[in-house]
Amino acid sequence: MMRRLVGVVVLAATTAISARASGGDPDPWLSRDKALHFDVSAGIAAAGYGASAAWLVDARWQALVLGGGLALAVGAGKEIVDATGLFGADPSWKDLAWDAIGAIAGLAIAWSVDLWLGGVDEAHPALGSPPTAAPAKPASALLRF
Repeated sequence: MMRRLVGVVVLAATTAISARASGGDPDPWLSRDKALHFDVSAGIAAAGYGASAAWLVDARWQALVLGGGLALAVGAGKEIVDATGLFGADPSWKDLAWDAIGAIAGLAIAWSVDLWLGGVDEAHPALGSPPTAAPAKPASALLRF
């Protein structure tokens, strides 16, 4: 996963450098706006992972899905608002790309911290679901004398 992230960042950087060399791009790959998209998405994804892992789900993969989904939903929502033109901003697929990169980075950091602090064992697998508890006794068994 880290190799993919590094590959995407390198690809984005080389694309931005070549775009700058060819002329003025109104929506460059590297700008303050793209850094904000990265930072906010990383923060939302990490916070979403942490909150869902602590209070909503038992499996780490579910927390990854919830945290990443939340970050991407917020980023897509922002671009939908930009598409309406209400605030004078233009929608950008490059913004969405930086939202996705930021979400991946935030999830990687949050998941790594969770593995470091929570450890990995049979009750807390790195990605799988924890084993289920013993099945509850049926009500009919409780009524026997």
